[in-house]
Parts: sequence; C-alpha cells; structure tokens
Amino acid sequence: MENTKIVLVDDHLLFREGLKRILQMEDNMEIIGEAGTGREAVKLVEELNPDVVLMDINMPDLNGVDATEQILEVCPDMKIIILSIHDDESYVQRTLRTGARGYLLKEMDSDTLIQAVQAVARGEAFIHPRVTGRLIEEYRRLCDKEEITQIYDSVPTMKDPEKYALLTPREREVLQLMAEGKSNRMIGEQAYISEKTVKNHVSSILQKLDVLDRTHAVVKAIKNGWVRLDKEIDR
Repeated sequence: MENTKIVLVDDHLLFREGLKRILQMEDNMEIIGEAGTGREAVKLVEELNPDVVLMDINMPDLNGVDATEQILEVCPDMKIIILSIHDDESYVQRTLRTGARGYLLKEMDSDTLIQAVQAVARGEAFIHPRVTGRLIEEYRRLCDKEEITQIYDSVPTMKDPEKYALLTPREREVLQLMAEGKSNRMIGEQAYISEKTVKNHVSSILQKLDVLDRTHAVVKAIKNGWVRLDKEIDR
C-alpha cells in the first residue's frame, strides 16, 4: 500500500508537531509539507500535490476556508480536512460547501484523527462525531423549511426497511448512539464494550446500510425513522 502523503496547515507550531507525531506513528502516512498561513498552504499544496491536507480554519493572512476555496479552484480533487475549535453547525456547513471532505474538532483524540485521514484518503467524508448531533438538529430545521443541503441530498429518502433488518440488536444500539453524536469511546463506555468492538460494529453498519461513512449512516437512519431524535438527547 502506498503512503498517504499529507500536508499540515496550522499557525501553531506546537499543534502541528503534535499532529505530526501522531500521524508519523502510522506506517502508511507521510508528512511531506507544513505551512503556517493560508497563503503558504495554497502555494505548498500546488507544489507538492498531497493526498490529504489538514487545514486549520483560523489563521493569519488567509483563513482555512478561503485557502480551501483557492486550492480547490486549482486542484478540484484535493482532499481537505478542516481543523476547528468550533462545533457550531454553521461552521461545518460553510466548510462543506467549499468542497472540504472532512471537519475535525481540535480536541479530537489520536484515533479520530487517524480514522479521518484514512477515510478522506479513500474518498469518503468524515465529520467529528460530536458535530453529528448538531448537524442532525440543523437537518431537522432545514427539513421544516424544505431546504435540504447538499450533504443530505446524496442520501436516499425512500424507506429501506430491508437494510435496517440486517442490523443486529447491538448494531441498532450503536447506530442510535451514533445519531446522538457520541464518539466510539463514548459508545463503548455506554454499551459496556471495547472501543475496538465499537469500530467493528460501525464498519458492519456502514456495509449493511450501503453508505460510505458514519455521517451518511446517521442521516439515512434519520430519514427512515430508525433512530430517535428526542430533544433530551445529550450532544
């Protein structure tokens, strides 16, 4: 398997160093460049043509969203993951509309970082699990106004009970917890199973529901009424 070539973009050197150490522990990940501003990032990505770019959203000179737009104008297939401290759905929607493939909160753990890079490198989307709950809330609001955004348009609205019937009781429980925006670790703690077992369940759910990532699995479950969306659910 070829190495995934990564460019890191963040104006905080210590944060970049932390990302680098985590990613370099993976045998098939290679950091080929770093930038501290948005303008540096645009130039560097054009020169190096990486597989994945990790892009901070708040930077001097040119912010991450604008830098992403400029990069995608020249390299429309570039796979960019936004790094942010904001879990507000408006930030997520804005970055996804630019063409970014992923959105991570900077408080992520190392497993989430690696999963995100791997997923986006494969051509999938990845959104931080904690943000999923806010996206669902926004989805419901948009549904009321009949304004469905692009990320939801790609998920079929027709009822598909056969696929849900394929899920085991445990997988249905995991799907519900995914819809509540819980991370793999939180799901494991609540369901009293290991994080590795949770990952196996999530992979099985994605395969059985015929979706590429957990966000689309949750959206499909919402549209088909397979999960509860009570207001008292903790995000």
